[in-house]
Amino acid sequence: MLNLLRNSRLAPLWTLLRLWLGWQWFQAGWHKLSDPRWMAGGEALKGYWARAVGALPDTQPAIKYGWYEAFIRGLLDGGHYTWFAKLVVIGEVLTGLALILGAVTVFALLTGAFMNLNFMLAGTASTNPVLYTVAILLLAAGPAAYQYGLDRLVLPYLQRIFRRAKEALAG
Repeated sequence: MLNLLRNSRLAPLWTLLRLWLGWQWFQAGWHKLSDPRWMAGGEALKGYWARAVGALPDTQPAIKYGWYEAFIRGLLDGGHYTWFAKLVVIGEVLTGLALILGAVTVFALLTGAFMNLNFMLAGTASTNPVLYTVAILLLAAGPAAYQYGLDRLVLPYLQRIFRRAKEALAG
């Protein structure tokens, strides 16, 4: 089955899915860049986290795992939404751009899947299960998913850098 997914003849299909996924992430973050509720004080994320942990009047926690609720509650109580909101927005935009360009695709897919997983853990279904599934499929497709993109140029360059760094560390 994995060989079927990684078949280079399917690269056009994987490229279309990668572009679609990248556009979803880009759009999700782009409109937030000019929203002061995200970029100035993080009030939008504060409200999201407050609903997720049931900290608003007449709300039940949407989070079903105690460890994750404690984690989000700690971030909320510590006021970390002020900087974390910016991280979310920039992460969404950069993940989208990387997927659209086909640059550092594996890292972008892992980042996007991780963000989707966190949204789902916080009790938000929305489009997250679909986006998460597409990211996993693209990861399974391997190089066929980024056959058409900047990774063909970027990855050999990064491999040389990491090889030199490894050699330098080894002695």
